[in-house]
Amino acid sequence: MSVMLSAPRGTQDVLPSQSEKWQFVEETARKTAALFGFKEIRFPTFEHTELFCRGVGDTTDVVQKEMYTFEDKGNRSITLRPEGTASVVRVALSNGLLNDSLPLKVYYLTSCFRYEKPQAGRLREFHQYGVECFGSKEPIADAQLIASADAFFKALGIKNLHLEINSIGCPECRKNYHNALKEYFEAQKDALCETCKGRLEKNPMRILDCKSPVCSEIAKGAPKVTDYLCDECDEHFKGVQGYLEAMNIKFKVNPTIVRGLDYYTKTVFEFVSDEIGAQGTVCGGGRYDGLVETLGGPKTCALGYAMGIERLLLLLEAQGVAFPESDKCEMYIAPMGDKAKCKAVELVSLLRDEGFRADCDIMGRGVKAQMKYANKIGAQYVIVIGDNEIETGFANLKDMQSGEETKISLGDSFIKEFYDKKLSAACGDVLASFENLTK
Repeated sequence: MSVMLSAPRGTQDVLPSQSEKWQFVEETARKTAALFGFKEIRFPTFEHTELFCRGVGDTTDVVQKEMYTFEDKGNRSITLRPEGTASVVRVALSNGLLNDSLPLKVYYLTSCFRYEKPQAGRLREFHQYGVECFGSKEPIADAQLIASADAFFKALGIKNLHLEINSIGCPECRKNYHNALKEYFEAQKDALCETCKGRLEKNPMRILDCKSPVCSEIAKGAPKVTDYLCDECDEHFKGVQGYLEAMNIKFKVNPTIVRGLDYYTKTVFEFVSDEIGAQGTVCGGGRYDGLVETLGGPKTCALGYAMGIERLLLLLEAQGVAFPESDKCEMYIAPMGDKAKCKAVELVSLLRDEGFRADCDIMGRGVKAQMKYANKIGAQYVIVIGDNEIETGFANLKDMQSGEETKISLGDSFIKEFYDKKLSAACGDVLASFENLTK
């Protein structure tokens, strides 16, 4: 196959046979977000590069190694969004959303772009479901945010996820922690990778997030951030845990969680699965109380999370979660001859106007081939129309599941007769199910 016809490395096509799974995840996300009071927000595919350098952090892997950055024809530095939070903050500031009543609660379903080694659940173009909440400093907001992610996973039918939480403190109490980390890693500096040697002075916490096996092993013995929390951060973290316990949401405190972006403060968390290999983090998020101010806005507390749709689908399939059955054609009309085609188009139009999923032949197939196609698309009912049916005004309505055929008018009562037939069949199915339950 020529390069032109191959999807670029790290991207994937979503075929019609797969798109319904995506729609199921996305619709569940929308419904769950609405339950918790979040409203949808949308933002551009690309932003000014400075937004991500300042917002995400210039010591992160995302900014240092993974961003798709280019100059446009006006010599402006533009970057395809690598994540959603910085864009949401930019939208909130440029549109004055933080001037309205708070909290501001929004969600998004969007594509993101990062240049990294493609693997299962990790692509260069990937899709995220994320939520963001602005205005609350209270630990109850953290717990409610986590609860919305937990509710989403339950609505999807996902099991065996582990919630791990941590607090990385505020900028003040982190100063002492940074000093302790520097002292610890300085003693083993020669063994660190080149990237982490640079992080040692700028942001030693990033070393804890390094994927290098050597750096990861060294990081295991590093001081724990929870031992350096100030009284306020410690109290906040205990409050989050108390609210989670009140909602019966199980969790484990994991002091090694720091998340991969510089804007996080206080609460950080991850939902982790053991069933999709090395890329086990399904959802990650936390507080970023300083980000709005960093990007030029007023001091505003904020928090959020994001999760990858591709990784979610891997997990759903690994757990054998049943996806809803797709909506199938309710009526297929198979015409024979030009007059019959005109009648078929008329009837299909009437059916669609009334909300029925209807179709007819557009390929010029013979009746046998049309019946085969109707069966393939799962049509519930089929009508064959020829000159005789047009002349008499009646046709045979075939139930494709039972094989039963009944006469139906092609005149003014066509829609009513079809609706009555559908209603009768549905009542019969309910009755049969009830009889099976009572046996």
